[in-house]
Amino acid sequence: MVQKQQYVTIKGTKDGFTLILDDRCSYKELLEEIEEKLSVTTRNTNDNRLVPVFLETGNRYLDKEQIETLSELIRKKKKLYIEQVHSNVITKAEAVRQQKENRIVKIEKMIRSGQVLEITGDLLLIGDVNPGAKVIATGNIYVMGVLRGMAHAGANGNSNSVIVASKMEPSQLVIGTTASRSPDELQAMNHDMEYAYIDQKLNQIRIDKIQTFSLLQRIHA
Repeated sequence: MVQKQQYVTIKGTKDGFTLILDDRCSYKELLEEIEEKLSVTTRNTNDNRLVPVFLETGNRYLDKEQIETLSELIRKKKKLYIEQVHSNVITKAEAVRQQKENRIVKIEKMIRSGQVLEITGDLLLIGDVNPGAKVIATGNIYVMGVLRGMAHAGANGNSNSVIVASKMEPSQLVIGTTASRSPDELQAMNHDMEYAYIDQKLNQIRIDKIQTFSLLQRIHA
């Protein structure tokens, strides 16, 4: 007798179940096998804890309707729900978002008091940031000029972002969700080209000469 092709692999973990879905079969075949295997795997228990299911879809793209159908199928099984879906395939919108996050935006201008410059990606600003002005980026900030205003790098929460300036005289620095607490924290070393980063041990923003930047990267690699 020819053995039936297995399209769904179920792995139990301490957190719940991981369902690894074959990306070479039809969506209908997946649904049928998930229904069959979960019926065998799921057992009645007095534990009222909800059990998460993690889906690994490989090179298969599932749209919202397909994921909802899978969710309903899994919810039929007692105390199971989809916690996360991981796929190697991304949508066009996600690809565009990632491209924006990883780009370097070059701007040549002075940011004057009261102005706010906010971009997605790394910011390369050729010009000064005056007192009362703000520059904000989801990535790193490079100011080829004097930074006297406020700068917020890693605005999407990335604490590994850095702020670089030809002359560092900021009113405030923010990296990720960490903000400088007082002007004393922002004492520059009066070197040409300095950068600010989060000292992970102290959980505070530090300023150092740019020559130590590559060394710091190697330490955290």
